[in-house]
Amino acid sequence: MKKISITLFITCVLSAQIIFAQSKTGTTIGQFLKIEPSARAAAIGNAGAALYGEAVSSYYNPASLGRLEHSDFQFTYNSWLADIVYNYAIAAVKIENIGTFSLQVTSLNSGEIDVRTVEQPLGTGEKYSVNNFALGIGYGLMLTDRVSIGLEVNYLQESIWNSTLADISFNFGVQYQVEKDGLMFGASVANFGPRAKYDGRDLYIDFDFDPKKYGDNNKLPAELRTDSYSLPTLFRVGIAYPLTINESNKVLFAIDATHPNDSYERLNVGGEWNFLNTFAVRAGYRDLFLPDSEGGLMLGAGASYDFSPGLNVRFDYAWSDYGRLNQTHRFTVGIGFN
Repeated sequence: MKKISITLFITCVLSAQIIFAQSKTGTTIGQFLKIEPSARAAAIGNAGAALYGEAVSSYYNPASLGRLEHSDFQFTYNSWLADIVYNYAIAAVKIENIGTFSLQVTSLNSGEIDVRTVEQPLGTGEKYSVNNFALGIGYGLMLTDRVSIGLEVNYLQESIWNSTLADISFNFGVQYQVEKDGLMFGASVANFGPRAKYDGRDLYIDFDFDPKKYGDNNKLPAELRTDSYSLPTLFRVGIAYPLTINESNKVLFAIDATHPNDSYERLNVGGEWNFLNTFAVRAGYRDLFLPDSEGGLMLGAGASYDFSPGLNVRFDYAWSDYGRLNQTHRFTVGIGFN
């Protein structure tokens, strides 16, 4: 009876959580931090917690920095939704017996947008823009021949016309390789940091304490007070399994489970086929089991070429379907130095 009671209690609690569960979409700041910069990982369905081998993998898990075999530099151009432009650059420098240090920059620009009001729905003639910026430094280290850890510290700023918000965030993670060139586990936490709020002259107003009273000062200087909001903290856990068919053909499978603080849990899955040690084709699906998700299919390809024993150049492309929101295109260029 005791076991039955405990089981019933747990069932009731879980049922209550399901019944009263609410989406927290739109309740966090720094949404641009959720845009994935890696064309390779994006084409594998954004299942990147256990991926490594390129500097930009640190976005999904900073522990991947410790597994870099050489210094790496990458740049991503992303033609985002609604003609928003997103750029990302990272430089990772490996120092023998010390670890790998990284510096990354993220920028997002909405372009000019017409200012519209209730009285002037076609526009006031003024224009504004949304600009987001993040600057981060990271460090990754191999603790053992199988375990790597990593940490990133980021400064971010959001600007909407004349209102701004600034904050700091932390990313950290760990990767564990079960066997050499075999199954890899990864777990990471992204965008962990304090709450922040907007401030700026757009919040300054003229206030009339009593509109019904004439003769008083109807333009008292005042300021609107904004609430503080948390960052879009995200917990990832995933696995990646590489399979070598022969010297010219290699296959990789990856799957991630993610738990965000502003939405529901979901799964990301994907795979990559690398042939002739030069070309790769990729496919994946993001946001599995996410209610009311838009699109999900992701496809991509890449090419890698060694121009010399110490210089490797890579080109990656990813196409993503966002349903009614249309589609996005990511382009990543990487240069590796041995």
